[in-house]
Amino acid sequence: MTRYTPDLFAADHADLTMIRRDIHRHPETAFEEQRTSQIVAEKLASWGIEVHRGLAKTGVVGTLKGKRPGQKTIGLRADMDALHLQEKNEFDHASVHANKMHACGHDGHTTMLLGAAKHLAASPDFAGTVHFIFQPAEEGEGGARVMIEEGLFDVFNCDAVYGMHNMPGLRKGNFAICAGPMLAASDSWQVTFKGTGGHGAMPHMGTDPTQPAAQFILAVQGIVGRNVPPTQPAVLSVGHIHAGTFGSPNVIPSEVLVRGTARSYTPEVRALLERRLGEVAAGIAQACACEAEYKYFKRYPPLINSVEQTTLAVEAAALTVGRDRVDPNTPRITGAEDFAFMLEKKPGAYIMIGNGGAEEGGCHYVHSPLYDFNDEILTTGAAYWVNLVQLELGDAA
Repeated sequence: MTRYTPDLFAADHADLTMIRRDIHRHPETAFEEQRTSQIVAEKLASWGIEVHRGLAKTGVVGTLKGKRPGQKTIGLRADMDALHLQEKNEFDHASVHANKMHACGHDGHTTMLLGAAKHLAASPDFAGTVHFIFQPAEEGEGGARVMIEEGLFDVFNCDAVYGMHNMPGLRKGNFAICAGPMLAASDSWQVTFKGTGGHGAMPHMGTDPTQPAAQFILAVQGIVGRNVPPTQPAVLSVGHIHAGTFGSPNVIPSEVLVRGTARSYTPEVRALLERRLGEVAAGIAQACACEAEYKYFKRYPPLINSVEQTTLAVEAAALTVGRDRVDPNTPRITGAEDFAFMLEKKPGAYIMIGNGGAEEGGCHYVHSPLYDFNDEILTTGAAYWVNLVQLELGDAA
């Protein structure tokens, strides 16, 4: 089997950089990726790849059959959407749209998969079928779930699916992955504490919902510290508090809204967090003669890598950059990814590729207004995808 290294894609680097920077310059947010999906569809079609459009509004799927007979099919997925964020970079390819920015590297993910698609279309020396899945709306809107609900795996059956994401802080071009739970479930919750409110100088004349809200914010950490087993990672964080009006600090508000996020890796811990948040809120509210209205929103499930596909991903990464630059047992990440919905339906693996570490001059983390994808890893990512296809389908039957 041929080993594909980034050097073999050097002739494409300038073109890939141009594509990536063009997408970065014109970011599009969830379900609005019209320009980006048009670029993707046109590129795939120009290389002779069959193109399907319309899943989840702007999703694109390219299908390529190998020149050797085989029944196995795999899906390779890249996300296309940007964030609602004002970019602070001043380079030439900075966003031209106010409050929209590719601050998570999806422009790079799309481009790396395009680079692999171009190479495989020119030399489809494999047995079976590859589906190149370009997904919209990863950032909080569950585009993967919507594609699945609209028939992604009914129309494009996959025996396995794979994803990749850049990781600032990890050495440029290195890879990191682990089998089993790798990214957390991401849920949201909110509690509205309700009292009568009243005059700040006469709190005894009413009930004050700020008191249970304050106690609840502190008590939330006790759920992780005393209810979740110490061997099971979990996170509860408060991200939003709203009460009263700025111009009336002498008025006790009648309601206090507290909102936050919950992260977990197993169904049991996820259910425990949901139950205990409600119980703690209700108990504290009752002790303060108030009421608590509680809501819990299940969003992204935990991302769980299959053992067999993780092994193949590790091997593909090792072929790409060398085994010493691949961490097959990276620690779990508390971030979330909607590729998890695809891994609920199909076996597969999700790998991280290094965007650059501190020893290389430092880099800004994802979701920062100063973040930028590292164009030097475009060919590394493309080579990884091609190596993975060769491992999965090189001798498929």
